[in-house]
Amino acid sequence: MQKKYILFGFVCALIFQVKAQDIHFSQYTEIPSNINPALAGVNYDTRVIGQYRTQWGSVAKAYNTYGVSFEQAIKHKKLRGSYFAVSGNIYRDLAGDAKMGMMNPNFGIAYIVKINKQQKLSGGIQGGFVYRTIDISKLRWNNQFNGYEYDPSLPTGEAVPRSAITSYDLGGGLNYSYAQSEKFISAKDGNKFNMGFSAFHYQIPRNSFFSSSEKLYTRYCVYANADINIPGTKNAVMPSFLYMRQGKSTEFVIGALYKFILKDQSMYTDKVKPSAFAIGVQYRYKDAIIPCVLMQYDKYAFGLAYDINVSALTPASKRNGAMEVMLRYNMSPGYGKNLGRGDTKASY
Repeated sequence: MQKKYILFGFVCALIFQVKAQDIHFSQYTEIPSNINPALAGVNYDTRVIGQYRTQWGSVAKAYNTYGVSFEQAIKHKKLRGSYFAVSGNIYRDLAGDAKMGMMNPNFGIAYIVKINKQQKLSGGIQGGFVYRTIDISKLRWNNQFNGYEYDPSLPTGEAVPRSAITSYDLGGGLNYSYAQSEKFISAKDGNKFNMGFSAFHYQIPRNSFFSSSEKLYTRYCVYANADINIPGTKNAVMPSFLYMRQGKSTEFVIGALYKFILKDQSMYTDKVKPSAFAIGVQYRYKDAIIPCVLMQYDKYAFGLAYDINVSALTPASKRNGAMEVMLRYNMSPGYGKNLGRGDTKASY
């Protein structure tokens, strides 16, 4: 009986908070255009990322989120120290028996200004639409209980909402980037740093399945992440934080990964491919402890994260939160002298 009340409370919390919630991933450094469209083309000329997240499977029917994003820098000699980049992403989530979900495709453009060899300042905007759906026929109501059992032929006594709503979407932000001019991932001063601010879902006009004036709250993001070489070694530490606010809901995540450089790239040939392995942990305030693993080989990367739930839902979740998988392909390198060139190898 106690577990039923816990589950009921959890479902109610989802219903009343869904209007303020947005999709999120624990590996937030791997969803650049969802954090800030101004990140497009800053650290990579070409980057494609796919992500999958499944959560709350131990409490109720699993909540699944999918996402794919890409970015492409557009260089032009006449711009000299500045250039454009385009980005695109599409995210989809599904929750519960009624398959309440959202599909959110966006297209963005960023303008990047090179302050000097190490620093860049960029601004970006993106636009698209938000498409929300629900299958109300899959829900059960108290009026359909005949005193002995559930009878789907009985009327629900509930107002029938729309099965889908569509609204436009708009977001944008600013980003500052620093990267030292080193060519290889084992360079002793090969450091990089990003920080910025962004806002999404600006003035969304409609977000209710019923005829109401309810709007989707604007989501604000503040973030920073770095890749800092440890002096005298080939290894590095990768600290990061993310703060998001959407209506009355907030999310604060902080953590770090320790990166081992396994192999550096060949200086003159293609025989030796660069590779690195990183392991670490993040903490989402009052919600989860998140162990993370990141493996990189040449132009490819694989990330894995698991949310260990430590919130008030622990009695029902038994600390089982979410599993998340990430795959990345980057055609061009990550920082240093190679940054912004498509004729050189990948660096991390």
